[in-house]
Amino acid sequence: MASTQTENKFSLKRFILGKPLQTQALAEERLSKPIALAVFASDALSSTAYATEEILIVLALAGLGASTLGISIPVAVAIALLLIIVTISYRQTIYAYPNGGGAYIVARDNLGELPAQIAGAALLTDYILTVAVSISSGVAQITSGFPELRPYRIEIAIGVIFIITIINLRGVTESGRIFAIPTYFFLGTMILTLGTGLIRALLGDLPTVTDVEPVHEGAQALTLFLVLRAFSSGSAALTGIEAISNGITAFKEPRSRNAATTLLWMSGILVVLFLGVTLMAHQIAALPSENETVISQIGRTVFGENSPFYLLVLAGTALILLMAANTSYAGFPRLAALAASDGFLPRQLTYRGGRLVFSWGIVGLALLASILVAVADARTTFLIPLYAIGVFLSFTISQIGMVVHLRGVGRLKPGEVVQGREAPITYDPNWRLKLAISAFGALCTGVVMMVFAVTKFTSGAWFVIVLIPLLVYIFFRIHRHYRRVAAALSLTGVPVDVSPRPVQTLILVDDVHAETVRMVNFAKSLGHPWRAVHVGLNPDKVEVVRQKWQQRIGEGELVIVPSPYRLLADPMRRYIEQLQEEEPGGFVHVIMGHLAMDTYWEQALHQNTAVLFNLALSRMDNVIVTSVPYQIHTKLKEIKAGERQRGMGRRKGHR
Repeated sequence: MASTQTENKFSLKRFILGKPLQTQALAEERLSKPIALAVFASDALSSTAYATEEILIVLALAGLGASTLGISIPVAVAIALLLIIVTISYRQTIYAYPNGGGAYIVARDNLGELPAQIAGAALLTDYILTVAVSISSGVAQITSGFPELRPYRIEIAIGVIFIITIINLRGVTESGRIFAIPTYFFLGTMILTLGTGLIRALLGDLPTVTDVEPVHEGAQALTLFLVLRAFSSGSAALTGIEAISNGITAFKEPRSRNAATTLLWMSGILVVLFLGVTLMAHQIAALPSENETVISQIGRTVFGENSPFYLLVLAGTALILLMAANTSYAGFPRLAALAASDGFLPRQLTYRGGRLVFSWGIVGLALLASILVAVADARTTFLIPLYAIGVFLSFTISQIGMVVHLRGVGRLKPGEVVQGREAPITYDPNWRLKLAISAFGALCTGVVMMVFAVTKFTSGAWFVIVLIPLLVYIFFRIHRHYRRVAAALSLTGVPVDVSPRPVQTLILVDDVHAETVRMVNFAKSLGHPWRAVHVGLNPDKVEVVRQKWQQRIGEGELVIVPSPYRLLADPMRRYIEQLQEEEPGGFVHVIMGHLAMDTYWEQALHQNTAVLFNLALSRMDNVIVTSVPYQIHTKLKEIKAGERQRGMGRRKGHR
């Protein structure tokens, strides 16, 4: 019965997550360029669905006139130029650091641990926000077409996060194939929409949007500060650019060249879509609205509200926004594993699951993003102010790190190769030009980060500004812990004494039954002096246990440790300390019984005091705790077999 239940559980896990993969199959879990574009570009491409809208929302504070909203075009052009600069800089990073890691590795290699952890904290925060923003924006697209679903947006968002998590736990290659479908479907619908809108505009047949409930018109003046604020909001279009440089190891060979090519394709498509959406929004006089997205307004105006193509636009946009979270699922676990391998995050994040993915990182990302979605009520407007600061901070640190790296390249002689911490460093005759590009990119992204921090500070950016230093502090606390543990375990300079020491074995007895017999047999097989110990919680039970011990065991000493305050661990600790004082330097071996049930609910019906004793006693020096499980399912089988035999005997007797 127990084995059948185990097989059922295993089959269910295999059905959900797929067949476990051998470690040797890791080399086969690599992505081609088309699949990698879908995996790593979904976040960047999806930002075109809300970046233009965020620009218009800020500009609406100065009025909803055509002249005011028309400023969105030069703002979008400036953002596109910044995107191109960042792309060129990250392309250099891909070739300089072919093992991936992006800003984290670049900063660690050139700037030191503190900048590396700042970059890591910024990127990890951004990955969590990417999931929350993308899913919330995707749900907004759905509720634009189906307003009756608006009250359930949180439930829908968390449900989508759960589905994406399961898909990613199935492995890199399989999830990549699945997510390629919505990515390319979105590209097809957007090209069709913008192309149709352009043709209709050239023919003079493109109307302006109608029946839109705009956001409340503000009374602010159109100042440089407001334009900068619109620029910073629209700069959310750059999020996701760094994902490819972080995940170079996911590409097929030649990794660097394939990653660089994919980055260029992603950035080119992103520039075309972002500028196209902004121009089309201006052409149809789209208005920022809380009830209908700009993409919905464009699709409705270009195709007509009752057109099936309009529904395809909504479906494609919703899918890419919902699936854009997959970029974070590709980047967050890898970055967390890098930081964990350096000792700045829990080591569990470096473990790969049955499908060769970093399962702990994937599950942790899902939980944190779900909490954020619930707190923000699944509203993109609440989340955007938290967004992009971490992105541009990591952009800036990465490019400053590349400036330092390229200065080192410039100091080499032609043909000289030096082995760096992460990769070989080779002389490059174009190092001055590349250094200038990285320096200019660092200046631009640094300015954008400062503008974003100032303009969005009161809207929620303060939280990220506080959160990142707090995370860095936690990272270094974790790192110090691991260093202390490593120092404690080190044998360097420590005399090694492997001489035998006396061992006293204590059998912890609550009652005398079949489990007690097994513990006695185990203790006797070790060959050390042993005695049984009963903690006297109940005075009436003490004499009963003593009599059972004499009648059924008949050997060994039974020690009664009084516990007038009905405590378990403390009296046992005091008794062990007394033994250690009598025989210093020796070991005390405590053997405890543990009932092992077939199901979790059956296990919960028992006290499970072994866990309590293990926690309390494992902190004592020279104390070893052993838990001896007693599997009840074996006895249940024997009992049921006996009942069947007796039943058969009674039936024969009746005959």
